Amino acid sequence: MSSVIPFFKNFKTPIIFAICSILIYYSFAYNLERTEYVKLISLYLILFFFFFKIIRLKLESTKILTWFSFGFRVIFLFAIPNLSQDFYRFIWDGRMILEGFNPYLNTPEFFISRMDFPVNQAQILYDGMGILNGSHFTNYPPLKQLCFVIVNVFSKQSVLGSILGLRFLIIAADFGTLFFGTKLLKRLKLPEKNIFLYLLNPFIIIELTGNLHFEGVMIFFLVWSLYLLDIGRWRFAALVLALSISVKLIPLIFLPLFFQKLGWRKSMVFYGIIGVVTILLFTPFYSTQFLLNYTETVGLWFQNFEFNGSFYLVMREIGYLFRGYNEIALIGTYTAAFVFIIIVSMSLFRKNNQMVSLITGMLLALSIYYFTATTVHPWYVATLLFLCIFTSYKFPLVWSLTIILSYLSYINIGNAEKTENIWVIALEYLLVYGVFMWELFVNRTTKKVF
Repeated sequence: MSSVIPFFKNFKTPIIFAICSILIYYSFAYNLERTEYVKLISLYLILFFFFFKIIRLKLESTKILTWFSFGFRVIFLFAIPNLSQDFYRFIWDGRMILEGFNPYLNTPEFFISRMDFPVNQAQILYDGMGILNGSHFTNYPPLKQLCFVIVNVFSKQSVLGSILGLRFLIIAADFGTLFFGTKLLKRLKLPEKNIFLYLLNPFIIIELTGNLHFEGVMIFFLVWSLYLLDIGRWRFAALVLALSISVKLIPLIFLPLFFQKLGWRKSMVFYGIIGVVTILLFTPFYSTQFLLNYTETVGLWFQNFEFNGSFYLVMREIGYLFRGYNEIALIGTYTAAFVFIIIVSMSLFRKNNQMVSLITGMLLALSIYYFTATTVHPWYVATLLFLCIFTSYKFPLVWSLTIILSYLSYINIGNAEKTENIWVIALEYLLVYGVFMWELFVNRTTKKVF
């Protein structure tokens, strides 16, 4: 007791902020529907306020920030995600593999429409994921599928049990990100405290731990790979980067940017290792039908799906004006080609030979992709937020705040449908683009956050 009182006196302010945050996180996790937009945005803004206050405190040690980061995550352990339905599909895919099925070959709708229930709680899982998700083939890469299998090995008959398993994996990945992220920041002579702009951010806690999105696992392998590259273990870095790609395909965008850092010979080996490892991980699922289904599903993100786009919405309205219908297939194809050209140009003409400049290039390349994409779900911003902690750019921090506005699409609708308000989206991106342009053209000096 005698040691508790001095501790509280020394850390009274951060503890008070943390207690307030705990209460709000609890409400967020267990007493919120995504259609309750006033409550949703209010709680989110308050959480950001306390996050900002905590992160600005002059603490001698980062240990208390570590405790806060993972303590806030623990609050969500037994919560059913209330802002996303994707976890139902995660559980479905994992149980399908355990039953001997290839999850890439059939949609959940294929089975349910025939009153065939191949896994435990099949109807519950199908109803939970929604018709849109259930009517499409899975697009989750093999290492992510392995994660789904692992959690269902220990919980074949309980949705909550599977949720717990998914959360433990995501939180474990965050520990790994803390470890390697801190090491990399130290090597780059950047403030180690920067890692908490990611780990302690309410956006990350809610979207990854709360809503069970696997960007956190992908980011863990990504930062591990970058650390290995920085210490000269580039072959091992290639292997780990392949693991990151096998969780989420997004790191594929970064591959051309490694060319300058490695040079011709090393690059060929580096890319070769990534290619071989990725192919080997996909091999257990390979068939001609798998190839057709997977490419079709990935293509949907460029030519069919739309949500929270920015430049895409402008181009869509122009298409309506001149053609009278949505030109999403054409727009998606052209913007993908545009992004590819930009990234290749960046790899050839922009200096990416130092680690900070390489990561900055990765940040800018991914930003251009999301700025032009037809679909930008909130959790996509997690990768940008992580990359920015190694750079002078902080617009992803602003985006991690404004992205909550995208949930206003669920105001007047059911759980699966979305109705977007173009003015709300405009507000979201106006703030993001404003800060981005200011950092890009006005404030060009590198500066520390703390």
